[in-house]
Amino acid sequence: MRITMIGTGYVGLVSGACFSDFGHEVVCVDKDAGKIERLHQNIMPIYEPGLADLVAANVKAGRLTFTTDLAEGVKNADAVFIAVGTPGRPGDGHADMKYVFAAVREVAEALTKPAVIVTKSTVPVGTGDEIERIIADVAPDKGITVASNPEFLREGAAIGDFKRPDRVVVGCEDDRSREVLRDIYRPLSLNQSAPILYTGRRTAEIIKYAANAFLAVKITFINEIADLCETVGGDVQEVARGIGLDNRIGRKFLNAGPGYGGSCFPKDTLALLQTGADNDVPLRIVEATVQVNDARKRAMGRKVIKAMGGEARGKTVGVLGLTFKPDTDDMRDAPSLAVIQALQDAGATVKAFDPEGFEQARPLLKDVEFSASAYAAAEGTDALVIVTEWDAFRALDLPRIAKSMNDPVLVDLRNIYPPEEAARAGMKLTGVGKG
Repeated sequence: MRITMIGTGYVGLVSGACFSDFGHEVVCVDKDAGKIERLHQNIMPIYEPGLADLVAANVKAGRLTFTTDLAEGVKNADAVFIAVGTPGRPGDGHADMKYVFAAVREVAEALTKPAVIVTKSTVPVGTGDEIERIIADVAPDKGITVASNPEFLREGAAIGDFKRPDRVVVGCEDDRSREVLRDIYRPLSLNQSAPILYTGRRTAEIIKYAANAFLAVKITFINEIADLCETVGGDVQEVARGIGLDNRIGRKFLNAGPGYGGSCFPKDTLALLQTGADNDVPLRIVEATVQVNDARKRAMGRKVIKAMGGEARGKTVGVLGLTFKPDTDDMRDAPSLAVIQALQDAGATVKAFDPEGFEQARPLLKDVEFSASAYAAAEGTDALVIVTEWDAFRALDLPRIAKSMNDPVLVDLRNIYPPEEAARAGMKLTGVGKG
């Protein structure tokens, strides 16, 4: 199949590279000439394990190309995937659809043969209907149909998620769209391990938001249980294990920590709340989740201050991990931002280290000393905080770190280190959900 991907951000680039690796002919289109030029040099605009090698292999095989010329890019396409940004609209949290609708209009004008326009971006319910109205206005006689195919990729594990998904959701209202998308995803169906769920378009659009909101609820729930454990004398890791073994609940997304962040959960929960409000359907559980998560991030900064004896002014804190999760350079809504701000507001000086996030973090963090290693970030500090659970932080030389600190206080917001290991190293450990 001939596929065009509009947008070479996280979703578009990973999806385009994986589709080409299935054997499809893929053209990725982006208006950013600098980004396209860098892709021609195999310089990735994002950090994602394995992506550069995957792109290089498929470019060499002639299945994957990049261009700024949209008209040329959609020429002879069987399907055009829209993978542009849908950021939260300032002021009200609605998903800003201007980039999606502008791309659809331009694609519809440029297409010269029947094709399926597929929304890969996360879009509010009813977006497919609006796209049909745009097509009816711009290109009513070109045989263009519309489908929804939401993505469920985890940053840091996106290639594996695409090639071995839990499910593929296809929302369409006509047989032709269904047939084209069935052919596109046929390589996945051959191993019979990835069910393809065909639904109506509006249902598919809701599935994406509902999935992200439910996972956000699950994370926030275990974080509140962690707070209870700290107060009454329980261990949240054992609680999570005990409830996660129940197949009705499952083990995933039950790791207590500093709250969720990233490009999806914060934005999508707000957008879902706005959709509910627009339709007079209160989503109270999601609303509470957003409020609790926002408050939790800054509360983690106060947790660090408490571990230092309740006073931060004049003290130095080392922060390990800046990105919202490991194996990505994404700083969007990262918990580290709120934690560091709370520490600085209390008068602390902050040093920080992250294996991949410096370039994205620098514009967002003022008056922070960026260190060359975890050990450099710890040296001379009054507390060391683990915010992001990078693998590089899982086997640190704790005795070495303790000796280099002014006061060997370790605040482990990811519960990486057991208390006995920290105690042997001479460190005073504060974890999450440990009564």
